[in-house]
Amino acid sequence: MIRHSLRSVFVASLLASTAAAVAQVPPGNSAPAAQAPFVNTIPAAVDTPYPGTIKLVVDATDTNRGIFRVKETIPVAKAGPMALLFPKWLPGAHSPRGEIEKLAGLVIRSNGRILPWTRDPVDVFAFHIDVPAGAQQLDLEFQFLSATKPDQGRIAVTPTMISLQPNSVSLYPAGYYTRQIPIQMTAIFPTGWTAAGAVPAKASGSTYTYDTTNYEILVDSPVLAGKYGKVFPLSPNVNLDVFADNPGELAATPEQIAAHKRLVEQAEKTFGSHHFDHYEFLLSISDQLGGIGLEHHRSSEDGVTPGYFTEWNSGPGRRNLLPHEFTHSWDGKFRRGADLWTPDYNTPMRDSLLWVYEGQTQFWGYVLQARSGLVSKQDTLDQYASILAYYANSKGREWRDLVDTTNDPIISSRKPKGWTSWQRSEDYYNEGLMVWMEVDAMLRQKSGGTKSLDDFAKAFFGIRNGDWGEVLYNFNDVADTLNKIVPYDWAGFLTKRLTETGQPAPIDGFAMNGYKLVYTDQPTAVFKQSEKGRTDVSYSLGMVVSNGGDVTSSIWDSPAFKAGIDVGTQIQAVNGESYTGERLKAAILAAKDPNKPVKLVIKNQDVFRDVTLDYTGGPRYPHLQKVGTGETGLDRLLTAR
Repeated sequence: MIRHSLRSVFVASLLASTAAAVAQVPPGNSAPAAQAPFVNTIPAAVDTPYPGTIKLVVDATDTNRGIFRVKETIPVAKAGPMALLFPKWLPGAHSPRGEIEKLAGLVIRSNGRILPWTRDPVDVFAFHIDVPAGAQQLDLEFQFLSATKPDQGRIAVTPTMISLQPNSVSLYPAGYYTRQIPIQMTAIFPTGWTAAGAVPAKASGSTYTYDTTNYEILVDSPVLAGKYGKVFPLSPNVNLDVFADNPGELAATPEQIAAHKRLVEQAEKTFGSHHFDHYEFLLSISDQLGGIGLEHHRSSEDGVTPGYFTEWNSGPGRRNLLPHEFTHSWDGKFRRGADLWTPDYNTPMRDSLLWVYEGQTQFWGYVLQARSGLVSKQDTLDQYASILAYYANSKGREWRDLVDTTNDPIISSRKPKGWTSWQRSEDYYNEGLMVWMEVDAMLRQKSGGTKSLDDFAKAFFGIRNGDWGEVLYNFNDVADTLNKIVPYDWAGFLTKRLTETGQPAPIDGFAMNGYKLVYTDQPTAVFKQSEKGRTDVSYSLGMVVSNGGDVTSSIWDSPAFKAGIDVGTQIQAVNGESYTGERLKAAILAAKDPNKPVKLVIKNQDVFRDVTLDYTGGPRYPHLQKVGTGETGLDRLLTAR
């Protein structure tokens, strides 16, 4: 009774104070009315066949302005409300990054009459219409306006090349699994051009009529077309389709193509299977078309800058791109995290398993580049050293765990960040690689050298050879597969690595496999190549500086950070002389003498400052140093099968 009385007094007091607060609201700032309830009128996807085949015609001949002109015919079975969707949640992007802002000029007709459409008030990727009685199809016309400058997004059209992604030039009916929607696409390219893609096509001149397939497969099958192209067969069912800004970039040597052939061979030996009827590497060599690296089940979009073949001996460049994207045919496409699978492109993805999808793909990408000879073993070791050094010198693990970085595609959509070493980014790629290297080393140690991650690859990805469907997995499936190879508490180990904070980066797997991270005063050849257009003093002063003096990276808690240098700072002078990268490096070397510190004149916006950096350690570049003698686990891992 006492408690009830006290509660009554409290409620009465609360009501009185609330009434008083309402009475004191100033004029013009009155309490809002209740929001109208939101009713979702977009039908959920169901696993039933769509009644009819969509016809899609894409005119891609306007290469001067980058305009795709689309005509689409969508059969309808009944009158009434209908929703059409533009793909939003895109596989490979792991986020809602469909470029809906580039769709323009949408007109929908039925029986020659224009039907008004209304954009959904909440989901702006959806368009509502009322299908009139007696209508048998909808006739759509619209344009997709490719970016014409990089600040508008990825440039998909140039005077000599086109990247045609079907998700950008089509709408699809809501209410159906995308794999249940039949579609047939025709693409018209400029006269004299050729095209390549995973869906078979018949070409009449530069018009390509693609076989009828389902919408899921079509979206997963982009097309690369161009004025200058060449096809290099790598195996009976794998092609390297190369398009370039000019024909000189197509001049691949027999030895270079042989390395790509070995990539295909080594992948199939590693996984013990393949999950495609045929596979197309869609390789664009361009400084005009937007760069890209995007996986698909039977193809990949691989965009590199000029010099891929012609500057082969200058270093590995972006040759890691192809083994990474090829691995995704097994890891990510055939085996897909259950929370990443969605029935359509409107259902949100959950990215928690990207440490397998991308992390283990990153692991195998570097292994396969070395096993195939696409990149030398030494260059691969030097690339590993740069990865380990970055994480060993980054502070972000103090507060943010690895699994939380799998949310980064949704959080930031790869927008630039000021303090990546503290904020963290999509670290499930390279930190995931390090975790999987540790798993490999533990398998070797616990099995006396008889088991490794190769056994996991065959057990997890090598099943159902020739099947290019999908097999879903969850966390327990990963741990259970490892446990069948070598019994251990893998679930506990992986959980620790995924969720720990305040611990050093997990670089010890490399040392366990025979190579440890060290620093010397000389950069590796790989490091030198990565410095093209910039000066990287990350592991001494803690920053990267463009040739023009603009700071493009500043590491949290580094000497540069402590001197107030951030992304956006411009270095004007080094020790009294105008900035150059060589002068900055000379100043670092001289600063080994405490009486000769690095002194800079820096500019932030309109403010100039003189700063002195507290650093006397001299030049510092990462290397992997072999531990002991004989063949190590990492040596065996990088050896061709």
